[in-house]
Amino acid sequence: MSSDEHISKPPRVPPRAVITHVNPQIAGGIFPIKRIVGETIRVTADIFADGHESISATLRYRHRDDEDWVDIPMQDLGNDLWTAQFTVAKIGCYEYTLVAQCLQERSPGFYGKRLTVVVDRPRARFGAWYEMFPRSAAAVPGRHGTFKDCESRLASIAGMGFDVLYLPPIHPIGHTHRKGKNNSTTAGPEDVGSPWAIGAEEGGHKCVHPDLGTLEDFERLIGKARECGLEIALDLAYQCSPDHPYVRAHPEWFRYRPDGSVQCAENPPKKYEDIYPFNFDTDDWRNLWEELKSVALFWIGKGVRIFRVDNPHTKPFAFWEWLIREIKTQYPDVLFLAEAFTRPKVMKRLAQLGFTQSYTYFAWRNTKWELTEYFTELAEMREYFRPNLWPNTPDILTEYLQSGGRPAFMARLVLAATLGASYGIYGPAFELCENVSIAPGKEEYLNAEKYEIRHWDLSRPGNLRDLMARVNRARHENPAFASDANLRFQRLDNDQLIAYSKATDDRSNAVLVIVNLDSQYTQSGWVELSLDELGLDAQTPFQVHDLLTEARYRWQGSRNYVQLDPHVLPAHIFRIRRFAGSENGVEVFM
Repeated sequence: MSSDEHISKPPRVPPRAVITHVNPQIAGGIFPIKRIVGETIRVTADIFADGHESISATLRYRHRDDEDWVDIPMQDLGNDLWTAQFTVAKIGCYEYTLVAQCLQERSPGFYGKRLTVVVDRPRARFGAWYEMFPRSAAAVPGRHGTFKDCESRLASIAGMGFDVLYLPPIHPIGHTHRKGKNNSTTAGPEDVGSPWAIGAEEGGHKCVHPDLGTLEDFERLIGKARECGLEIALDLAYQCSPDHPYVRAHPEWFRYRPDGSVQCAENPPKKYEDIYPFNFDTDDWRNLWEELKSVALFWIGKGVRIFRVDNPHTKPFAFWEWLIREIKTQYPDVLFLAEAFTRPKVMKRLAQLGFTQSYTYFAWRNTKWELTEYFTELAEMREYFRPNLWPNTPDILTEYLQSGGRPAFMARLVLAATLGASYGIYGPAFELCENVSIAPGKEEYLNAEKYEIRHWDLSRPGNLRDLMARVNRARHENPAFASDANLRFQRLDNDQLIAYSKATDDRSNAVLVIVNLDSQYTQSGWVELSLDELGLDAQTPFQVHDLLTEARYRWQGSRNYVQLDPHVLPAHIFRIRRFAGSENGVEVFM
């Protein structure tokens, strides 16, 4: 008798459907993907069984506020790849999973995870931000601005097409170690200090600087902004001046040096003697976390629904994941912008764990190759990372802007506003093309508004007000600009010129942007378009309508000539209009 005869034959196991490679999902389903209301999630998966068994598969989803699941049959695309899609109709959290079974199988196979979608309102994906220091809003030079002074600026900012007015911290400012002009460590009696040194005898994070007005004045500003079509975004900076009431009431919330003094904030190579960071490792961390949450809830109660979060990468990931989840469970319309100019993987993690939008390295990407590579990288993170592009901030005046003058500001405005669905500018300084740094090789502004009150003559010759209005009008009138996922770079035979397009899914709206990256000289070249991506035919003419100048050009085929003088206008923003026929011998384009 052979040994094989002692081995019992295994019983026939009924075939069971296998579900793998489910997309989209982030980090194996640990973190949610992101959408806005009205968007569609297309889910794909590999679904198969052994042998030649017939399979049926179902996509199952629901809003977390709903008890019942909605089932959608999945389609077999061939080669064991299945797909289905659903549309998210309201803000909040959705769950989705998959079910599949062989037709002869009695019990279905379930995918082992419930994946999550965080659904935000449209402002989470699309918007133009304008940053302004309220204390510099006074019409009279030398006077401290107020919230009422800010009201007089609202119509102008809205008239330029901006959607969000972002205010740096509006709280009382500490006196101890107060910074003087140009970040001097010695402050004079007239120096107003940095708004990020939060807290004084008047109060802390739940108070407003008395020179700005009252809480009622701030609430009135929010209402007036809303009437103009603007939202107010408030800075959320979890740090204190040495004079903050927290320092006396809760010394356990801070770190101490061996000599007993409180440790100040550092972000090498920068040192902030006027700021104390919180110690998130404190034994009293629960009370600290709850108090910081109460700060956000306080301002939400005053009408704020957008927060720009200062330096989130210097606080624990676990804190932000908890805080954002807690806030958005109660107020799902609240948005958080992460101001984290730090290591790429840290920026990605902050986006994954809950931040609605993120600052980027856009300010330092200047060449055609740098821009193309960087935005290709951002595209790979589109399920969870929403970029907000800023060419300048109160802390950042890049060498490109310093050396390029007004043409550089115009080019960077167009790039920021059209490469990304969301962008922002540090307003008056960008509007007036301020480009003088504190010293050669430094990115800080001379006479930085961060440390003093500035009076801005916004009617000064050379201002960009009209260009900003035209750019933002183009953004609002062309829905192709409202997405980051549809960016496509087009070939152009001159490395000083960059070309890219965006189009809606149905190709009913398509735009083409061409920018001269050389701020000194006129550049020209031949752009070669991918006609299929734009819904165009090589045999049919089309029109490119420049939304900045109203000029219109008749093009045909993929290869067309462009020329841009940076001192006149360094960019085209073309609306592509298709041929619609002829009337009385005149070509008509739609």
